[in-house]
Amino acid sequence: MPGTGRGAELGKGDSAADIVWPFVMVVVVMIGLCVASLDLLSAARAFVGGESRWSKAQKIAVSSLQHYLSSHDEADYRQFLDAIDVPLGDRAGREELDRTWPDMTVVAAGFRRGGTPEDDIPGMARLYRYFHGVGSIRRAVDVWVEADRSIDQLLALGTDAHRRINTDQGSAAWAAAASAHLRRIDERLTPLEYAFSDALGNASRETSNLLRVWLCLAAAVMVLVATRRARRLLDDRVRVADELRASEDRFQLAVAGSNDGLWDWDRTTGHIYLSPRLRQMLGLNVTDDGAATSVFLCIHPQDRRRVMRAVAAHVWRNHPLNVEFRVPQRHGAPRWFHARGASSRDATGSSRRMAGSVTEITERRKADAMLYAAKERAEVTLQSIGDAVITTDARGCIAFLNPSAERLTRWSTDHARGLAVGAICQLVEETSGVSIADPVMQVLQGQPAWSQHDKLVLMHAGGSTTAVDLTATPIRDRNGNMDGVVLVMRDVSRDREHAAQLSYQASHDVLTGLINRREFERRLARATTAAESNGRSFTVLYLDLDQFKVVNDTCSHAAGDELLRQIGALFIGHVRATDAVARLGGDEFVVLLEDCDADAALNMAESLRVAIGDLHFAFGERSFATTASIGLVSLSADQRLPREDILGAADAACHLAKEKGRNRVQTYHLDDDEVAVRQTEMCWVSRIQAALASHRFRLYAQDIVDLRRHSPHRHVELLLRMVGEDGQLIPPRAFIPAAERYGLMPSIDRWVVQSAFAALRDATDRGLPDIPSQCAINLSGTSLCEDGFAVFLRQQFIAFDIAPSSICFEITETAAISSLSRATAFIHEMRALGCYFSLDDFGAGMSSFTYLKHLPVDFVKIEGSFVKDMIDDPIDHAMVEAINNIGHVTGKQTIAECVGTPELLAAVHRLGIDFAQGFVLSVPRPFLQESGVAPTAFNA
Repeated sequence: MPGTGRGAELGKGDSAADIVWPFVMVVVVMIGLCVASLDLLSAARAFVGGESRWSKAQKIAVSSLQHYLSSHDEADYRQFLDAIDVPLGDRAGREELDRTWPDMTVVAAGFRRGGTPEDDIPGMARLYRYFHGVGSIRRAVDVWVEADRSIDQLLALGTDAHRRINTDQGSAAWAAAASAHLRRIDERLTPLEYAFSDALGNASRETSNLLRVWLCLAAAVMVLVATRRARRLLDDRVRVADELRASEDRFQLAVAGSNDGLWDWDRTTGHIYLSPRLRQMLGLNVTDDGAATSVFLCIHPQDRRRVMRAVAAHVWRNHPLNVEFRVPQRHGAPRWFHARGASSRDATGSSRRMAGSVTEITERRKADAMLYAAKERAEVTLQSIGDAVITTDARGCIAFLNPSAERLTRWSTDHARGLAVGAICQLVEETSGVSIADPVMQVLQGQPAWSQHDKLVLMHAGGSTTAVDLTATPIRDRNGNMDGVVLVMRDVSRDREHAAQLSYQASHDVLTGLINRREFERRLARATTAAESNGRSFTVLYLDLDQFKVVNDTCSHAAGDELLRQIGALFIGHVRATDAVARLGGDEFVVLLEDCDADAALNMAESLRVAIGDLHFAFGERSFATTASIGLVSLSADQRLPREDILGAADAACHLAKEKGRNRVQTYHLDDDEVAVRQTEMCWVSRIQAALASHRFRLYAQDIVDLRRHSPHRHVELLLRMVGEDGQLIPPRAFIPAAERYGLMPSIDRWVVQSAFAALRDATDRGLPDIPSQCAINLSGTSLCEDGFAVFLRQQFIAFDIAPSSICFEITETAAISSLSRATAFIHEMRALGCYFSLDDFGAGMSSFTYLKHLPVDFVKIEGSFVKDMIDDPIDHAMVEAINNIGHVTGKQTIAECVGTPELLAAVHRLGIDFAQGFVLSVPRPFLQESGVAPTAFNA
């Protein structure tokens, strides 16, 4: 494998060239210095040779000129010229070198004239150019310049001599003077020649010494540089060795501590290294190095060939080595591993060495399998659910639509992918039709979650719409970063249609299509608030059909329903579009007339009454006249009622209209006593119902005493009291009329029967003394005529194990006579069980003695208003006496009520009345101190 890291980098740098080059540099520098020294010495030697040639030529020139002066031979003169040309050539070369930019061809020509060999000329030129101003060389140059001046004199002398001799002007005296002058020139040149030679010798010696010093210094410097470099290389090697050692330690620690297994295969030697962790993974002996040959045998047989092909493909075709395989375990299922590797290859691409790692991926594969299963479940769920699901990426571009979303948006996933949600979903508010901002972008901009505040509809390309509910929620990765948005839309078209239908049904009457009581009360509250704020008047009409029960009883409820529908339709043509008409229930209707004063409301009420009267209702072969009683409540800024009392006042006015003969309009006035009485009775209805629900009724008992003989058996009448909201007892005369008028007596009668039976059962079980042998219980006429009341009494007798002979039911004369046949049947049925009956308040009603003959009762209770005045009023006395006699004749026992004084008691006894009841004999007291059994509340 190729080395990586700092250690490998240093290893590369420590090549032989890096180690040798400082020493090579030293040798090269030394050689350079030697070459330069030899060049300088050669140039100095060439100057010495040139000086020798220069001196020799100067001597020849002097000698030739001396001979020419005496011989006048032209050959001598030519020899003079040839000799003198050597110093002149050297001077021409020197003068050219003195220029700033010398012409080397001129220099070479001059030095060649001076007899200098061609090879010496460059060195002489370099020495003169670079060192002519240094030390002895500078002195030699000065001597050279001075000698050249003498050469000029010598040349001038020869030229003058040649001219004179050729013109025959040379005399003996001149010749002697010229010879003397020539000798003087020669004498001056000879010392200069010696001085030039000495200077060149000194220069050569100085140059040699200087070169020696330079060579020594350069050698010392090069040695220091080489030593420093070698030292640094040695330090680098030590550092690299330390780093390699530390790296090796880290590698060994990493191998020992890593959860991955490491391997190394040297294909040159065939050696395979397996880390201890890898041996443990493969199930090999950690200390057995020879086990490396069985690596492939450790792999699961089904994966072995595939792994070997992957290794071969990597070795021979340089394919990436990245393979997963299983390793069987002695205990349990095989475990999964993932192998990766790389090769170090030579120049031909052949693998020389391979290394890599093996990671256990069993848990990852399990997690992948679980993740795949969860993904499949999620996708199947998304494919199956009815809600439309759209997912986007972090940029808000669509990534996925489930089938419900494709159907709802009418876009496929392939066409919608990459688009913004707004491109396929145009969402608008249902009420305003205004498009909403893209919820996906709102969530991506930081809103935690998005939910609609108004009902939304999805607009389609063809103009159709679909009502939807919409939520948008961010998708976050494990670091909490926004990764996208999931948009869930649900088609709620049917839900909204159903909700609208339910809302309509909740606010409208199903039979007539009019609004119901709940919606009417809401509109009434709104009208009341408006009246209080701006003083607008409004009116409420309360209508009750007269004799509606006749239609139901005669032609069935279907006829009654049809009549109600026709009445509901009749309202539409007789009220304004702004008025509210509601059916409260049964045959009761109310009308809210807003912005309508009392006179206009009365006219409209009369119009409705007349219209209802003109409606000739026919069902089958029968026809019926229809009328209605109407209660009218008109309120304004001057006349106000609490909202909760308005309907009650209208209802009371309507009942009063019925009592006054029906088919009329009764107007409510704040000071109307008649309506106030009806309203008071109506207020008692809720109080009675509350008392029944919270068990706030109490039973009291008053003795009925036998006047004929002393009897050990007690006979009592049970009396009813109601406990008010303030805890005070309320007598029956305060609430019984309202209970009778509004049909609450059956519930009260049932409560009394159950409470009395429970008290008797409880007293008997506890063994209390003085338990009455017979208890008289009052029953209303409504209970007598109620279907199922006899069955209820039978159930109570059985439930509390009460002997029917201990119970006497009191019924009023009026109640019995108003429904004589049903009362008679009820009495016979209960008497068959063993119960007794008493005809209460006889004489207060129709007072027909004929009824005494036919009613199968056991007792006749004489009306108390006759009894209490019988002493002073002979008519009352005669009435009491007559009722007593007739009762005895018909086989019934008589009871005198309201016996309040001893005198009255004596008078009753003288008449032969069988029993007496009143304060002189007993005051009402709690019946058996009340049983701890709480009776069931019976509602009307």
